[in-house]
Amino acid sequence: MMRTTVTSFSFLLYLGLITSCQKTAESSPPDPMESLAKLEWIDLSYSFDSTTLYWPNNPTGFELHTEAEGMTEKGYFYSSYSLSTPEHGGTHLDAPVHFSEKGLKLDELRLDQLIGKAVLIDVSEQALADRDYLIDTAAIMAWERRNGQIPEQSMVLFRTGYGKFYPDREKYFGTAKTGMEAIPELHFPGIHPDAAKFLAEQRKVKAVGLDTPSLDYGQSQDFASHQVLMGNNIPGFENMANLDQLPDSGIYIVALPIKIKDGSGGPLRVIAGVGR
Repeated sequence: MMRTTVTSFSFLLYLGLITSCQKTAESSPPDPMESLAKLEWIDLSYSFDSTTLYWPNNPTGFELHTEAEGMTEKGYFYSSYSLSTPEHGGTHLDAPVHFSEKGLKLDELRLDQLIGKAVLIDVSEQALADRDYLIDTAAIMAWERRNGQIPEQSMVLFRTGYGKFYPDREKYFGTAKTGMEAIPELHFPGIHPDAAKFLAEQRKVKAVGLDTPSLDYGQSQDFASHQVLMGNNIPGFENMANLDQLPDSGIYIVALPIKIKDGSGGPLRVIAGVGR
């Protein structure tokens, strides 16, 4: 009888341990690394090279100079280069100080402003039909009627469809000219200042990006959307690539620029994670 009792007790103890382990497993929070590992990553950046587009009146563009390249005397290959580039060109980030005297500088941006959830608002149908199209609040509200309100501290990306023209200067900017004479002939879509204000104040977004040369449209005289967003310490991503590969929501963005001390902007490697 004693042996049976001990055996039964051991069995019950074993069952108790199993149940306890199951409850622990069920109550354990999900591993965030598991979620990240399941994402498909999409590159939203253009390479920097001789075709990189800069604002028409930029006196210089991207330069890569070879300092060493080839086999060494000791029999191994070695290469090293130096580069030169303006802050604003190609896929890049506008830091708030770009248009706000008291705005954050490039190296002062917090990492959580550059990493996080994003939504994509596709306005390509309207934008491709009108080179001077301004993305208005109505376009944002139309997206929200289909997808729900944009959560606070989201990044908002706008797809105008102009990414398909990059790096064809004439099709992308609206003119093949360079220098100051090109400025009056710039024609490409941008964000209406009222929409910028709506995103900053009503939706409290943390970053805005699009697939054109500027947050403001080509004919802007005062860069009002830049002023609104930068005045709220909201950075901007310009000349983004591959926005046509993103869904409306369920996007995770990592947007890390070169960390230039006191910079007003800089080249940006931005990637998007989406569910497989």
